[in-house]
Amino acid sequence: MNTNGAFTILLPCYNPILGWETTIVASIHEIQKQLNVPIDLIIVNDGSTKNVGPQQIDFIKKNIPQVNFISYSVNKGKGHALRTGVKAVKTFPIVYTDIDFPYTTESLIEIYHFILSNKVDTVLGKRDKSYYQNIPTGRKIISKFLRGTFKYFLKLPTDDTQCGIKAFNEKGADLFLTTEINRFLFDLEFVKLISKRNLSCKTVLVKLKPNVVFSSVSVKILAKESLNFVKVLFRK
Repeated sequence: MNTNGAFTILLPCYNPILGWETTIVASIHEIQKQLNVPIDLIIVNDGSTKNVGPQQIDFIKKNIPQVNFISYSVNKGKGHALRTGVKAVKTFPIVYTDIDFPYTTESLIEIYHFILSNKVDTVLGKRDKSYYQNIPTGRKIISKFLRGTFKYFLKLPTDDTQCGIKAFNEKGADLFLTTEINRFLFDLEFVKLISKRNLSCKTVLVKLKPNVVFSSVSVKILAKESLNFVKVLFRK
């Protein structure tokens, strides 16, 4: 049992926006200030081709000594990046989120408290209605379509499988490492496996920070992910 409250924050990184390193440092320091517990930070650079270099990495290491920066040259997808990071984790539980910390500190801390209680194996963020006020129209349509599909056709512990903040203990980490999808739908695969393997699960309502900017989802990506969707449907 974790008795000192220590945990790991895991961040996948691919072509982040300028200034991402200062966002990480400020976010980690704010979380540590509020929780006053040791935090291990793991960043996985998933083959970025811009905005990730020695200057940014050195800045983070100088301000967060307990960081483990993992990097490889070819982009393989967020799912692959997170599995790579999970393999390197030494301190449980794990909370993973996006490189720009789009969710409020309060949201992350609430998820941390639930997973640290050891009463559940996994904690899944669930975005509130304000999320749809801050995203491109195409992404909004896709998100609502997926949530509706998961709610009515799949027996899952949440309809918001794609929320980008989740947490799990060692048992959840072992299950996460059995996922196979590398890109967009790895979250769906993980949530389905949680249900199939009967891991205990809690959903927590999370809020976005103001002025978070989301990228659009291309038709090309959707076409590729349609095959992964079928794969998840039949995943045992």
